[in-house]
Amino acid sequence: MAFLSVQTLAFIFGISGNIVSFMVFLAPMPTFYTIYKRKSSEGFQALPYSVALLSASLLLYYAFLKSDTYIISINGIGCLIELIYLLIYIIYSPKKTKISTSGMILLFNVGGLGVIMAVTLLVVKGSSRLTLVGWVCAVINLAVFASPLNIMRQVIRTKSVEFMPFALSFFLTICSKMWFFYGFFIRDYYIALPNVMGFLFGIAQMTLYFIYKDAKKDVDLNFTLEGLRIF
Repeated sequence: MAFLSVQTLAFIFGISGNIVSFMVFLAPMPTFYTIYKRKSSEGFQALPYSVALLSASLLLYYAFLKSDTYIISINGIGCLIELIYLLIYIIYSPKKTKISTSGMILLFNVGGLGVIMAVTLLVVKGSSRLTLVGWVCAVINLAVFASPLNIMRQVIRTKSVEFMPFALSFFLTICSKMWFFYGFFIRDYYIALPNVMGFLFGIAQMTLYFIYKDAKKDVDLNFTLEGLRIF
């Protein structure tokens, strides 16, 4: 049986990466349904979604520079989905949080993105432009993968996985694996290398989930038994 060519493998992982990434973008839907039902976003954080929007926007820009159809398609969809999430978050936030979240979006996704695009389009020329944008994308992708660290600390502190949905962690891990191999086969290490960390963070999140998924129930049960105890 002949081995698949590098081009075929890149095609397989590019398509698979698009499919799994789409599922990653949809994974927080239960979270935002909860926000909608409660009519409150308290307890949830907007930072991961704001950083994810910045990452998707930068990757879209990077993909246009190198004419990568796989990255263009999924990040175009991702930008739209993240904008919807942030809009829902703002609608159901207290006034103070609305202001801070809107400011964060303006800072990251208007100011930050605008500065990067202006500098790379007006100052940097030729292949150096793609290299610079690639490095920026790699750093921002690392920030995206690291952004759940705060939620992981919250899980450990509260012994509750309420604010860390398992579906998101699972699809993030699979997604990182797909894009690592895609970047590897097309020799795009700005795509491949950050996804190594994404895979490791995803594994860490799923491990925490299984450690603490029943911890709150155990605490509630112990409290109930304590109340029923006869001395």
